[in-house]
Amino acid sequence: MKTLNVIVSVCGTAIAVLGFAMAKTNPSEKAYQDYAVKNLSDYAKQNICTKAQGFLEKLVAGNCPQLIDAIQPQVNDIVAHSSQRQDFIIFSIYRTDFKLNSLLPSYTVETVGAFNNFYIYRTQKQ
Repeated sequence: MKTLNVIVSVCGTAIAVLGFAMAKTNPSEKAYQDYAVKNLSDYAKQNICTKAQGFLEKLVAGNCPQLIDAIQPQVNDIVAHSSQRQDFIIFSIYRTDFKLNSLLPSYTVETVGAFNNFYIYRTQKQ
């Protein structure tokens, strides 16, 4: 019986320490916005800039990465206004709905934030 009490105490302490560590490392909404803007900018540079064809290619004329960097403040505003946070103290869930206009497809991205990191677990094209 004494061994069982020791095991229960150790497990309880470990769970309490883990919960405290998770609460202390639950990333902020600002950290999520920075993460989302960087991810979106990297995606655009890799998928839009490298695959631009015809008119768009002539329009950006090799300056596409610089143009994406230049619009980051506007992208940050879009992310800030289109994201919702559910804070569960030890982790947070973020849902961001990207919709720029009716000509471009919209996306919903769901991300969990824990231990000062973000993990995208769902991306859905609308």
